[in-house]
Amino acid sequence: MLNQYPLWKYLLILIVVLVGGLFALPNYYGTDPAIQIVPQRQAEVTEAFEQQVRGLLDSAGLKVQSIERTDTGLLLRFADVDHQLQASELLDGKLGENYTVAVNLASASPDWLEAFGARPMYLGLDLRGGLHFLLEVDTSTVIEQTYQRLRQDARQLIKSRKLGRPRVRVEDGKLVIRYKATDAGVRDEALDALKSELREMSFTTEDSEQWLRIIGKVREKALRDIKRLAVQQNIATLRNRANELGVAEPVIQQQGEDRIVVQLPGVQDSAKAKRILGATATVEFHLEDVEHSLAEAKKGNVPFGSRIYYDREGVDAYLLKKRVVTTGEHITNATAGFDSDSGSPAVFINLDGAGGNAMKRTTKANLKKPMATVFIEYKPQGKGPDGKPLPPKKVEYVINSAVIQGVFSRRFQITGLESSAEAQELALLLRAGALAAPIQFVEERTIGPSLGAESIAQGTESVVVGMILVLVFMAIWYRGFGMVANVALVMNLVLIMAVLSIMQATLTLPGIAGIVLTVGMAVDANVLIFERIREELRNGNTPQASIHAGYAKALETIADANITTLIAAIVLYTFGTGPIKGFAVTLSVGIVTSMFTAIMGTRAIINLFVGGRKIRKLSI
Repeated sequence: MLNQYPLWKYLLILIVVLVGGLFALPNYYGTDPAIQIVPQRQAEVTEAFEQQVRGLLDSAGLKVQSIERTDTGLLLRFADVDHQLQASELLDGKLGENYTVAVNLASASPDWLEAFGARPMYLGLDLRGGLHFLLEVDTSTVIEQTYQRLRQDARQLIKSRKLGRPRVRVEDGKLVIRYKATDAGVRDEALDALKSELREMSFTTEDSEQWLRIIGKVREKALRDIKRLAVQQNIATLRNRANELGVAEPVIQQQGEDRIVVQLPGVQDSAKAKRILGATATVEFHLEDVEHSLAEAKKGNVPFGSRIYYDREGVDAYLLKKRVVTTGEHITNATAGFDSDSGSPAVFINLDGAGGNAMKRTTKANLKKPMATVFIEYKPQGKGPDGKPLPPKKVEYVINSAVIQGVFSRRFQITGLESSAEAQELALLLRAGALAAPIQFVEERTIGPSLGAESIAQGTESVVVGMILVLVFMAIWYRGFGMVANVALVMNLVLIMAVLSIMQATLTLPGIAGIVLTVGMAVDANVLIFERIREELRNGNTPQASIHAGYAKALETIADANITTLIAAIVLYTFGTGPIKGFAVTLSVGIVTSMFTAIMGTRAIINLFVGGRKIRKLSI
C-alpha cells in the first residue's frame, strides 16, 4: 500500500530521536563556573584542607555552591563568574605554590546523564571568554643545536676514519674544521668524507700560512626544513601539554613561518597558562668525565670536551662530557612510579629506536662508569627596556648520577627525584614532549566571560527569532503539512546539538551563524516536497498518490542542492582556519540532519496520520 513504512523504519527514526534528545540534553543544563585545586609536590587534599578552603571563602563572603572531591583534587562550583574569579585570586594567594588553582567550567548535567557519557558542547573563545596568545618560536636555538649535533657527527666521522686530530668548532654560525698547514692530504680526505656523509651541508676550504680550514654550512633547504619541523613539533607539544593539563578544546595553529596562535577557552589566569605553555623542560643524558679531576676543573682547568654541572641546589658539582648520549626528543613514553630497590620516586622512560640504539652503544662501551641525567628548562624573562621580549634563561641541573650496571637501551628509569609529585610532573612534561625551540609571548589577550555571555545571548536570540519566523510561515502557508515540517525542524535542531555534543565540537559565533543558516535551509526540502504534492493534486491525482509522487519527484532536487552545499562546506573546512572551520562543521552537520528529518522524519509522521487511509483532501 502507498505511504506506509515498515516497522523497522519507525523504530530507527524513534531511536535516532531518543538518542539525539539524550545527548542534546546536557546543553540545556549548561556549565557552572568552577575552580579546580590540584595539589603539587608533597601537598595533599585532606578533610582539613577542604575545611580550610571553605573557611577562606566564607571569611571573604564568597558563596560556593558545592565542593567536590575528584581524583586530582577539589572542584568548587560557583553561581556566577564574578565570584569564581574573586575566589580564584583569593585562593591562589593564600594556598601558595603547593597547590595549582585553575579556573574552568564544570558540567552541570545530572549524574545519570554523565553515566551515559553525555556532555555539553565546548564553547569557543568568543562565547565563553578565555586567553589568546601569539607565540614566536626562537628558531635560532634550533639552528644552534643543529650545528652542535653536526659538530659531534663530524668529530666522530673524522675519528672513526683516522683522519688526523683537527679542531672542530662552531664559529659565527658555521662549522669550522681546522688542520695544520702540513696536513693538506689528510684535510682533502676529510673533506671528501664529510661531503659524502653530511649531505645536508655544503663545504668549502679556506687556507692560510698556518691553517687549512674546512668551512661547513647547512644548506638553505635543510635550514628551512629544520625551522618548519621545529614549529610543527612545538605545535604538537603545546597541544599535548594543554590536553594533559586539562585545558578543554585548545585551538593551536601556525601563523606565518615561525609564529603560533594559542587559544584557551574558559581559562582566565594568564600567568598559569603561560607557565603551562612555556615550560620548555627536557632532559639530556651525559657520561661523567672520570678521566679528569673535578677539583682541577673547579679551579678553572676544565678539560676539552667536558663542562661542570651542578645539582638543583647548586651545591654538588659534576664533571660531565659535553657529548649528549640522547635527549628528551627520543622519549616516546614516561610514567611516574617507585624504584623497586630503594622505594624512592622514579620516572620510567621508553625511547624510540634511534635513542635506544644510542643508549645501547653507550652503556655497552661504558660499563661501571657513571652517567648523569641533566634537567634543562628555558624560563621566560619578560620584556626588556625597549619593550621587546628578552631571550629565555636556560636553567640546567643534574637530577641524578648513577653507575651503569648493565647494558640497556630503550627502557630504563630516572631516580634521584624529591617526591612522587615531582616525578609525576617530570613524566608529564617528558610525555607531552619537549619544545623543539624556546618560545616568546609576542601578544596576549584576555576575553572576559561577560563578553562571551553577551555573545551567547545574542546568538541564541538570533536562532530563536529565525526559527519562530520559519515556524509561523510554514504553519500559515502549508497548514497541517506545515506543522509536520515544524516538528521536523525542531527535531533537526535537537539532532544538530546532539551530534556536536557527541563530537565534542567547539561552538563559536560563526558556528551559531551556521546553525541559523541551517534553520532556514532545513525547510527548503519540505517546501520542494509540499509544492510537488500541490502540483500533483492540481493535476487531478488522489491525495495518497500525490504524497507518494511528491516525495519521489522532489528527492533528486533535494539531494542535488544539499550535496552541493555539503561539498562547499567540506572545502571551507579543509582550507579554512578556526572560525571558518566552526561555520563549516555546523553547516555540514545541519545539512545531514536536515535531510534525515525533512525526508524520513516528515514522511514517517505523514504516513502515521494518513498512510493507508481513504482521504479526499489534504491540509496543504
